[in-house]
Amino acid sequence: MKRIDVPVDPSTLVLDRGEQAVKDAVTAIRNAMRAGTASTKGKGEVAGSNKKPWKQKGTGNARSGFRQSPVWRGGGVAHGPRPRDFAQKINKKVMALAFSRALSDKISAGDVIVVDEFKFEAPKTKLMAAFLKELGVDRSAIIVQKEVDDTTLLVTSNLPRVDYSTAQALDVYSLMLARKVVCDKAGFDVLVGRIVK
Repeated sequence: MKRIDVPVDPSTLVLDRGEQAVKDAVTAIRNAMRAGTASTKGKGEVAGSNKKPWKQKGTGNARSGFRQSPVWRGGGVAHGPRPRDFAQKINKKVMALAFSRALSDKISAGDVIVVDEFKFEAPKTKLMAAFLKELGVDRSAIIVQKEVDDTTLLVTSNLPRVDYSTAQALDVYSLMLARKVVCDKAGFDVLVGRIVK
């Protein structure tokens, strides 16, 4: 395993447009991750009868119609959260443009490191940690390959702030989240092929 220099034609990079697309894509991906399971019971769902607690007049108390009132302890919640889906629709072309811009920014900034291949003698985390240190990766990173390799996946899984993905499955949010992108030559070719012309 060694670092290699892969020249990229500047004309293939997308640096003049797509900033808003990146923002929209990241927002949509993060919203899709939300569980949306927050829930409360309204006055029609909490336990209690429809009996009037006391007569309307003559007691000195404020009038009251039922014990499930949101005003009362143990009553329903007024305008509380309900289960919902936070997913947002993003057009395929917008998502493709967002990925192209995010990857182009990474490449132009020198944050994409290409190696000839990932090859480990044994599935040990310390081997990947030593290799990343040798490459000068001391912060968050994402390892990208053309196809899933079980050994590489195992040596990566226990490292903090290091993720793993295939080149075709890599999304805009994961790309933006990592400071460095470390990929093999085959994976890099797939990534560059995803840049929209």
